[in-house]
Amino acid sequence: MRIALFLGMQLAVVLLVGIVSSVLMNLFSVHIDSMSYYSLLFLCMIMGSVGSVISLFMSKMMCKTAYKVKCITTPENSQEAFLLNTISALCAKEGIKMPEVGIYPSADPNAFATGATKDSALIAVSTGLLNSMSETEIKGVLGHEIGHIRNGDMVTMALLQGVLNTFVYFFSFIVSQIIVSAMQKNSDSRNSFARGASFYLINSLMQMVFGLIATMILMWFSRYREYKADAFSADLSGRMCMISALEALKRGVQPEKKEEQSYMQALCINGVSTVSELFMSHPPLDKRIAALKEI
Repeated sequence: MRIALFLGMQLAVVLLVGIVSSVLMNLFSVHIDSMSYYSLLFLCMIMGSVGSVISLFMSKMMCKTAYKVKCITTPENSQEAFLLNTISALCAKEGIKMPEVGIYPSADPNAFATGATKDSALIAVSTGLLNSMSETEIKGVLGHEIGHIRNGDMVTMALLQGVLNTFVYFFSFIVSQIIVSAMQKNSDSRNSFARGASFYLINSLMQMVFGLIATMILMWFSRYREYKADAFSADLSGRMCMISALEALKRGVQPEKKEEQSYMQALCINGVSTVSELFMSHPPLDKRIAALKEI
């Protein structure tokens, strides 16, 4: 149902983008024949969606490889037994299929959930989290990750990325056409090579500009889903349990590693940023704690 809804949203956005771009082209006297126009629109939709859908279905394998995740089937010690039993109990409480459970080697206290569907998810926690947190705090983190699975955040993020990619590709092309046409009207040059080179440079710049806007939108939604997962965990495991987990994460952030950022880290509960809050995949821990205290 979620995939169907977001595919519907993709088509609605494409329709809206098509209408807006048609108005812009008429306003600036840029003409593209109907066949080329709709072919471009369809191509941008495919280019925007295919990559994000492929990454969604490959996400679990990619994360297992990147983080060297060891999946647990039969617990070998008390930590692994606690991890499996807690996730099993929390999932049963919510009526969610038991995900794969794994541990990966990292001194940083962190955890993530990924997978293409709710029934094929993975929850992985770092050795640093297991060694530095109490069982109550770990339970709060696990509730947060189960919240991501329950809310279908992995699918939502991938499909939203596809919609935004369509927006970036299509509007970059249309705006570039408008600018190049305007430049050509104010110039005596009809050199096709110069026009092609100008279009390439302007289109590259426009993709950067629209890509920046798309990133801010995507990161805003990512922060929103973190608040929702925190609230879910507070409801599932208890508010103080989740607050304690966030406070433990705050204590565990190492100052010398705060500037690290990668695509994979956007999945983790303890995200960081190198620029400003507009480009953060996760809200600051202080704001997340304050939001839970207001519940």
